[in-house]
Amino acid sequence: MTSRTPNTPPDPGGNTPRPRPDTTAAPAGNTPHHDPPSVEPPPRQTAREERSPRPWGTRRAAAGLAAALIVLGAGVLLFEAVWIGTEHRATAWWTRLTHELATRPVDDVWVLTGAAVVAALGLWLIVLALTPGLRPQLPLRVPTDGHGRMRAVLDRKGAALILRDAALRVPGVSAARVRVRRRRVTVRADVRFRDTADVKDELTDAVRREERDRLALARTPRLAVRIHRSPT
Repeated sequence: MTSRTPNTPPDPGGNTPRPRPDTTAAPAGNTPHHDPPSVEPPPRQTAREERSPRPWGTRRAAAGLAAALIVLGAGVLLFEAVWIGTEHRATAWWTRLTHELATRPVDDVWVLTGAAVVAALGLWLIVLALTPGLRPQLPLRVPTDGHGRMRAVLDRKGAALILRDAALRVPGVSAARVRVRRRRVTVRADVRFRDTADVKDELTDAVRREERDRLALARTPRLAVRIHRSPT
């Protein structure tokens, strides 16, 4: 019994057919070698956090008031200068003002009062220009990846509500009042049952945990907890 190659017809002369060379394969010497594409590992993301900068207020009211006063004063003086320069008689208020400024001494009460008011307004404008304002907003910690800076703030009333809810979840607390300042948080709680010392310890831990996990304030404020025994 002789074996034959599948799909190969037998030779009528009884000769074994020779296998045909495979012409589809390229020569070994000319086979192109392709390197696999290099895949760069993804950049490692570090879970760093930074303090969010405190936002600066636009000071629209102060800027508008200062600009209005400057424009009004400059406009009045310019009108009076043009009026006198065109050979018109000076107005009565201008004559009275120049006379008072020329005759009153420097240590006069009205002169000192006007100087104090002007100095106070100038100091107020300087303070507004050098301080960020927006005191009801608290800056938060934000994640950073080096590609830009984020900014996040939380309103004081919202922070107080979150901390009050955390205080009310402590067993034994029947009522709670929270006041949030920039650097201080004051919690006043009424205790209806349980020992006040135990409730104070649990309340302090709960508020601190809420500050760390949910609020994530950029500056950890001081915490003051006051416990009162409820009469009912």
